[in-house]
Parts: sequence; structure tokens; C-alpha cells
Amino acid sequence: MQSREGRLMNHSTSRTFSFSIFFCIAFYVSFASEAAIVNINITSVESPTFSGRSFGSVGQYEKLHGRAYGELDPTDPHNAIITDINLAPRNANGKVEYSMDIFILKPIDMNRGNQKLFLDMNNRGEMRVGRLNDVAVSNDPVSAADGGNGFIMNQGYTIVGNGWDFGAVRDNMGLTISVPVAKNSDGSVITGPSYEYITFNNSETYSYTLTYPTASINNETANLTVRERLDDSPKNIPITDWEFIDEKTIRLLPVGTTFNQAHIYEFTYTAKNPVVSGIGLAATRDFISFLRYTPKSEDRIHNPLAENVKQTYSFSISQPSRALHDFQTLGFNADEQGRQVIDGMLKWTGAGTGDQINYRFSQTGRTERNRQNHLYPEGVFPFAHQVLTDHLSGKVAGRRTLCEESNTCAKIFEVNSSNEYWVKTGSLLHSDTRGKDIEDPEDVRFFLVSGTSHGVGDVNSRGICQQFLNPTSPYPVLRSLFIALDSWVANEVEPPSSRVPSHSDGTAIMAIPIPGSNTGRVPQDALGWPSIPNVNYTGLITTRHYLNFGPLFDSESIISNYPPSIENRPSYGIFVSRVDIDGNEIAGIRLPPVEVPIGTTTGWALRRQEFGMNDGCEGSGQFIPFSITKDERISLGDPRLSLEERYGSHENYVQEVTIVARELMRQRFLLEDDVQAYIEQALNRDFL
Repeated sequence: MQSREGRLMNHSTSRTFSFSIFFCIAFYVSFASEAAIVNINITSVESPTFSGRSFGSVGQYEKLHGRAYGELDPTDPHNAIITDINLAPRNANGKVEYSMDIFILKPIDMNRGNQKLFLDMNNRGEMRVGRLNDVAVSNDPVSAADGGNGFIMNQGYTIVGNGWDFGAVRDNMGLTISVPVAKNSDGSVITGPSYEYITFNNSETYSYTLTYPTASINNETANLTVRERLDDSPKNIPITDWEFIDEKTIRLLPVGTTFNQAHIYEFTYTAKNPVVSGIGLAATRDFISFLRYTPKSEDRIHNPLAENVKQTYSFSISQPSRALHDFQTLGFNADEQGRQVIDGMLKWTGAGTGDQINYRFSQTGRTERNRQNHLYPEGVFPFAHQVLTDHLSGKVAGRRTLCEESNTCAKIFEVNSSNEYWVKTGSLLHSDTRGKDIEDPEDVRFFLVSGTSHGVGDVNSRGICQQFLNPTSPYPVLRSLFIALDSWVANEVEPPSSRVPSHSDGTAIMAIPIPGSNTGRVPQDALGWPSIPNVNYTGLITTRHYLNFGPLFDSESIISNYPPSIENRPSYGIFVSRVDIDGNEIAGIRLPPVEVPIGTTTGWALRRQEFGMNDGCEGSGQFIPFSITKDERISLGDPRLSLEERYGSHENYVQEVTIVARELMRQRFLLEDDVQAYIEQALNRDFL
């Protein structure tokens, strides 16, 4: 098999229909010469949904749940890049089969829609489009309130989702996919090394479920270690102190012993039965291609969206943003006929890494952060879109290589929080491997939403962290960027320029790696971080190494050295944004909570004592409020000006928020409704 790098470089009445009525209704399409979606079974329809709510000129929506069935030709070059597809079972036609859950939310009257498809690339089975509508519900919206502000529906988009992640579960209508298990060519079971990074932020967990079954329940063939903090040396747990309950479960002994809260356990063993997880990318490709390109049929309805899709977009948060990096890198934005699948991608918090979906014994649910899931093949070159040379390995590759060859590159907005720069080496997305600035690709823009964390935190809670959580929401700017992306794709209107930390404008500060450690440090003086009373600053940051996963890793995507050691392994160059005198980031899109602050907002945070003191607090950021008065500030010894000193009056604060919000709208980073929301929020925040 050709190497992975080589492959990259080569060429309105309520009508509610019950599950039972629709169980056997199928939209069936067969293709004589190509493999693709071969059957769609719609299992339930709710028409209208949202309790009959109407959205602007588009009107009411209806909701379809079902399951799609697909086939892949493993010899087709578009599919051959999938690891182990040549070892998957085949049907009588020589094809590899899979099936997946699907979701369609569309205008009842498609003529009133905008003929644009919105792919909600789900996160572990959970759709996230609701976030753009300011609600959480996405997989099964029912009530009028589930439509939130109606942002996406008011524009007439058809929203679709499909299972792609083999690790997703059906809880809360989660979207799942069934993919085959690979077998050796003689039909025997495939085995290989596997690795589990285990930690629980509670003291009540008695057992742990492995991603893959063990090849042997004899625990002498496996190894379990523990450490209290990340920088501690792991200690072996004797085989008398743990056991296999069954092929997929381990527990500590004696029975009833719990895993220590927040301790880090690492488990290495020989696993069996790897799934062909890369099929999830091909399944997404084929489902969107089917909806976009399959025409109507004279004798039956094959495609619910036939001849109603002019443009296609994707929206993703975190894990699926990383999966879409792989989707592009591996050439899946071209279907089996060479047609473009997705026109525009809005990725939030994808950083510069992949989802390790296309390796043997892959674990798609893993993601590395300061103290989480180290030593997996997530941060593997290439990181950037452009073709670059990895100065550590000498490899030459880029995420755009295959789509440029097939002329199927999507227009992309790569949008990240501060957290992605501090805990997921986000700067590698738009720098070379030494950390030097590079020019933007023609069809990609990069944005840091300053001072944001991976999610929106509860400002009244500390969680497992030392400070209150960061409540700054990215969704106002993401809504505006989605409008800009649509204008770029549909009307060729140039989007806003990238806004990220860079060396050229003096906003970037390099991290210093620590030899033999998964983390590094950003010096306080270099960053510009103020010394705030009762707030620890350690400069903790995730680093990224060139790791040795064994001799078959590059050629066949098979890991034989697992976990790899970081001893004497060189690091890539990474950087973050400098901060102002308050500790707020200088670079990026500074929303009103950062530009007109009432406190310091960061994308990083530190754990408190009972959860691993001063280790990284994963995806959390922090909010450190300013003092209200000058006297209070001085009594605390806080160098940051108080609210009284900054604004003088509530009216002045509201005026500054108004000016900043309207300027961001002029720059196309906010929409009018969100400008008004910021102003109203300021009016209601009478702290002076």
C-alpha cells in the first residue's frame, strides 16, 4: 500500500406520522456502476415540527429521521485511502457495506427555502446547529422554543446530519454509524497494540470500558500505571491489584476499589477486532453527494431534497471540525464521480489537528489537551492547509493537496477560541512547523475569538478549576461569519481578513517546550500577564512532538509503538496571543466582553487542589472580575483598574459597548440583532 504522505501528494395542517406507519417506507436508489447510498429508510416524519411554528417567509419546517445504507468499492481510489478497507468483508458485488442514522429538517414548501444544504457535522452523535439558534436542542427539535432565535431556519436552510463516528451512541437520538470489523485476509482476527488514557473527575468510578476488546483476559499481557499529576512519573500497578471483568472492562482490586479522583491511569494491552472507522468520512461524502446530485425519479421519490440543493455548507464544533480536517486532507470533498461535496465550511474549535479516524484501532472520541489524552496520533503532520516541509521529519504535505488536484477545495473559515491556542496547539493551523507566519491560502481565513474558552462557561461556577468559568459566547460572531461565508461561496463577496496572533504585527509570543514533557511554558513577562491577587499563573501550555508510532505508521496507518515515548523527541513551534495590561488577548476578534471588559477572560485555566492542583483545566477558561471601586482595588492590591476608574458611569460603559459593537458590525463580525443584544445586556448591567 502506498504511504499516507504519498497518497496526499499524488494525483399548513399538522401532519404527524408515527414510527410504525413509516417503518417500511424506503427511498431506494441503485447504481449500476458505482457504489454510494443504496437505500434510505425514513422511519419517522413530523410535519410540521416546532409545534407548527413558522419561520419568516420560509414558513413551517418538517423533520425526518431514518437510516441510510451505503456501499463502497474498496478498489476505487476515492476509497482505497481508508485504512483497512481492503480487509473489510464484502458483499456479493464486492462492495463494503455500512449503515448510519440520518436526520433531515427542511421547509415543508421547499420552494420557499433557499436551496442551500446545511450539514450539521455532529459531535459524538450530537448535532450542534442549535447553538447558532441560541438553544441546545438539535437532534430532535419538537417545540416552538426548540427553534430558538430561528437564525438558520429564517434563512431557509435545509439542515441535515448523519452518523459518522463509530464511537457515538444513540442516547438522546444520537446519530450513529455501523461499520465493519477488519479481518486478516485469511479470515483470522486482527490484533495489535492499543492504549487507554484514563481519568475520572469523581471518586465513585469502579470500572473502565475499553474502546476495543482485549485479545486475552490474562492481565499478565497488559500494563496499568497511575500518577497523581501530569508531571509525576507513572507507577506500575501490580497485576494483583487489577483485573479484566470481561473482554472490554477492567477494574481495580479488591472488588469495590474506586479509581482515584483525577489521577491519571494509562493502560496498554493487545486489542482485537479493529473497525474500519475511516468509512465514516466516505459515508458523509456519499450522503451529502446523494442529496445534492441525485435527481428525481419518475416512479418513486428517491431523494427528499432532489433538485433543491444549489450550495452546501457544514458547521462543526470541536471533534467534527477536526474530522473535517481529515475529510479534506484525505480527499473526501470529491465524490466518486469527482464532484465537489461541500462548498463552504465554518469550523469552530478545530485547532490544527485531526481526529485520528483513519488509523487501525482508532479512537475518534479522544482529544488531547493540557492534561488529557496525550500520546494518541491526533497531532500528526500536516497541520496547515498549505504544502509545507516538516522541519522535524522532512515530510512534505498539506491539507489542501488532494482537493487542489481535483479542484474541489471548499471555502473555509477556521475559527478558534483562545483555549485551542493554549491547550491544542492551534497556531500550527496557520504557521509552519517552526511557528513562523505563513500566507493565507486563497480559500481559507483564520480567526481567533479573543478571550474565549472551548465552551461557554457558567460564570457562577468554578467547576474543577480555581477561578470562575469564562461565560464569553462565540455564537454572535459565528452567526455573522456564517453570513459572510455564504456571501463568499454564493456571491463571491470577499470575506473579512484573517485575525489571529502573528509575529509580523507583534501579537504572537512563542511557547517554550520542556524536554520530556507533554507541556511547555509561556513566560509571564513575555506574555504581559499582570500579577492578579489570588490568581495563579504558571504559563502552562500544550506542546506538540514529532512522535514515533512505529515503522508501519506512515506506510499503512498502523500503530506498532504505542504509546510512543516523548523522551528525546523534538517539539514543534507554537505560539499564543500577547495580552494587554488587564490580561485580555490583544489579537483576534475582540468582542465587547473583551474590548469593553468588566474582568479578565482567558481561554486557559488551572485545576484546583482536589483535581490535580495547577494542572491544566482542560477546555475551560476563566473570568476574573475587576473591582467595582478604586478603594476596593487598592485594598486587594489588584493592578487592573476598577470599573469606577475605567468608565466613571454606567452611561459611559453603555456608550463604549455600543461603539465597539457597531464597529464590529461594520467589520462584518456582528449582525444587527447581536449588536442590539450587547447593548441591552450593557443597559441591564448597572454596576456603577
